[in-house]
Amino acid sequence: MLRPCRKRTWAPRGRTPIQHAWDRHDRLSAIGALTLAPRHGHIGMYWNLQPGNIHGPDVASFLKHVHQHLRKDLILVWDRYQVHHAAKRQLCGLLDVAWLQVEWLPPYAPDLNPVEAIWNHTKCVNLADFIPDNLKNLQHAVNKSFEEECVNAPLKRSFFDFAGLEI
Repeated sequence: MLRPCRKRTWAPRGRTPIQHAWDRHDRLSAIGALTLAPRHGHIGMYWNLQPGNIHGPDVASFLKHVHQHLRKDLILVWDRYQVHHAAKRQLCGLLDVAWLQVEWLPPYAPDLNPVEAIWNHTKCVNLADFIPDNLKNLQHAVNKSFEEECVNAPLKRSFFDFAGLEI
């Protein structure tokens, strides 16, 4: 959203830092995936941003894009967000998706999902105290953050460590 994720900061004594932000409800939604090549241990990162909310067809389209890029079968480990269920129904209902196997995480377990660590890092580290002027400005900053994370192999490994997953 266009509201900043506030973090602690420092300032000279008597000069309280002030962030001038207003309560706007425009939103930018992100969908992302971390991929792990079983033989080589290479971690890939994919994402898509769009204004507004993400719906089942958006997720299905994103998965088809990732599959086309990787050209391999996917074992997808998903949380139980209702949009994910809708996307699975759409994919399995319309297409032969032998390339897709879905494994569901337990309910209410964001700590088991390494993609949650991406969102955390982006919001609370890279974009902490960032106040965007508009959605385009926010989209540019989020893309820049994801691009930096994408080329940082130790950071991507830490996302799996966050979830307690060994690679």
